Amino acid sequence: MKSTIPDTGVPIAPPSLNGGDRQEASLHGEILLRLRDYVVEGNIPEGGRVPERQLCEMLGISRTPLREALKVLAAEGLIELLPNRGARVRQLSQRDLEELFDVMAGLESLAGRLACEAITDAEITAIEQLHYEMYGSYLHRDMHGYFRANQRIHESIVAAARNETLKAAYANFAGRIRRVRYSANFARKRQRWAEAMREHEAILDALRRRAASELSDILFQHLRNKRAAAIEHLTEPREDAPVSS
Repeated sequence: MKSTIPDTGVPIAPPSLNGGDRQEASLHGEILLRLRDYVVEGNIPEGGRVPERQLCEMLGISRTPLREALKVLAAEGLIELLPNRGARVRQLSQRDLEELFDVMAGLESLAGRLACEAITDAEITAIEQLHYEMYGSYLHRDMHGYFRANQRIHESIVAAARNETLKAAYANFAGRIRRVRYSANFARKRQRWAEAMREHEAILDALRRRAASELSDILFQHLRNKRAAAIEHLTEPREDAPVSS
């Protein structure tokens, strides 16, 4: 699994003096994106300490912007900040996963129902494009690209629900299981990746028809299936976890 973190330590270009605020924000976003992907894709073990010096070298940045990005990941629930001792990847128990995935299943189920009442044709077209992008990544066995498009599809359905309270609750819980949601695709005992792709075909079909109850049920079961795969992967031997290539 190829990480977005460069192995050669090529630095991210610093912002120029012109349009500094905008470029500084862009730089921060790029650091955050790469760091989030690095954690989500399992490059640091569950409960493992975040290697700040190594990450600074790989990203070509100082510790100040790295720590700012770590604060965002902590707010998302991916990592835990340790007082005067750096940070570590948040470790979730099986019970934690069961509860979090059940809450997410309820939120996505509601989002699907509400989205069918409010979504526009243009939004459906955009989700279709993401679906085909995701399918292309699936065919090329590109888990990074697949997962990125997959998350954007789910987020787009939540956004189409036109409910800010739901959107905020979803964002709060999504970060906490993003890493596990990624790794669940590697569960051995079932072809979870192929299974998830078929479920997304059904999601898109119901969304096109604005079949609210059907989409709600599909999304709920989709998250339940993901939960089962995540727990399965959690109990698998450590050597079967995804590694960077």
